[in-house]
Amino acid sequence: MSDAQLDFQKIHDDFRPRLQRYLARLVGEFEAEDLTQEVFLRISRALPTFRGDSQLHTWIYRIATNAAVDRLRASSFKYALPAALPDDPDTGEFELEDRDVWTGEPASSPEEQVFHDEKVTCYCDFIENLPENYRLVVALNQLGEFSAKEIAAMLGLSLEVVKIRLHRGKARLLQELKAHCNAEDWL
Repeated sequence: MSDAQLDFQKIHDDFRPRLQRYLARLVGEFEAEDLTQEVFLRISRALPTFRGDSQLHTWIYRIATNAAVDRLRASSFKYALPAALPDDPDTGEFELEDRDVWTGEPASSPEEQVFHDEKVTCYCDFIENLPENYRLVVALNQLGEFSAKEIAAMLGLSLEVVKIRLHRGKARLLQELKAHCNAEDWL
């Protein structure tokens, strides 16, 4: 690798907006900024050891995916909402609204949130155990909700290769989910 390719500032400038959007899809907007900073800290520390065995963007997204999985698995992780100011500053009372602060859509019920949290945990466990060539494309697709075309562009792979890896990886993942998570309709 040449020094120009391994210039941290250029990597930061080129990848930060995309990585932050990707991480927001995985862990939520509220966590994405901090996690993006953590990912770039990991990248800056590991950059001198990057051997070029994979493409730089593949390596970067692998670091981001691993950081997101670590965050999702952390017992302290909750889909936290930012602290709100009282609606009535005189009384300090809040008017609670049953809406998602990010999308404005009706908030999930507690049962839906528990199901979602279990789904994410189960996904992370089994995605992590997929062979490496399937792991990243499945994580980007299933957790990051990127299309095959977007993944191909992100990772510098052909669309056909991504589609094959997605198909095979999702088939393996579905087998594991059916066997261990009782969730046939997740994919």
